[in-house]
Amino acid sequence: MNKKLAAALSGGAVLVLALSGCSSDDSDDKVGTWAKKVCDQAQPQIQKRANAQQTIVSTAADGKPADIKAADSKAFQDIADADKALAAAVQGAGTPPVDNGEKLQKDAVTELNATATAYLGLKKQVDALDAKNQQKFADGLQGVADGLKKIEKMDQDALRKLQSGELGQAMAKEPGCQTARPSSPAAGSTPSGSASAKAAPALSGKPYATL
Repeated sequence: MNKKLAAALSGGAVLVLALSGCSSDDSDDKVGTWAKKVCDQAQPQIQKRANAQQTIVSTAADGKPADIKAADSKAFQDIADADKALAAAVQGAGTPPVDNGEKLQKDAVTELNATATAYLGLKKQVDALDAKNQQKFADGLQGVADGLKKIEKMDQDALRKLQSGELGQAMAKEPGCQTARPSSPAAGSTPSGSASAKAAPALSGKPYATL
């Protein structure tokens, strides 16, 4: 029943900055200092997002509606909280010491806050579902999955710019901004043959909660 949400996540529905990878030995000290400020604060939020996303993926596809509702609601809240904290980290670090830094910062903060708001909207949708009627719940969950797809389509240009050039190189060096993995499998995770479990490998090769 939860497989549509899992599939949406495995397709990259979460707004992220993928910073593991390319790095440079020539990053300016000021840029590196800015990146460290952001990434030191980002690390726990990145982990929080990874765990929340994995909860959605691993929630039993044939589980009880009430269990799915509770798991997805908490996951969406956690991701929203993490995005707000990430926006605050970018804002609090000050203007990036690069060309057009002020605009890059403003756009990234706006985008992260908008994504947080969108996830809170999904949480409200989940909270309103009728878990006592399995068919109505399944139909409602489809609407949530559709909402998740819309988040995927949100403009990511500002975030791509933030991870490009000197900033991207400096942030890629910081452990706090690198790929996170779920700290542990979610309770009630699916058997390996279930629909949701099959979606998980698609995530395993992606930084599903990197800033």
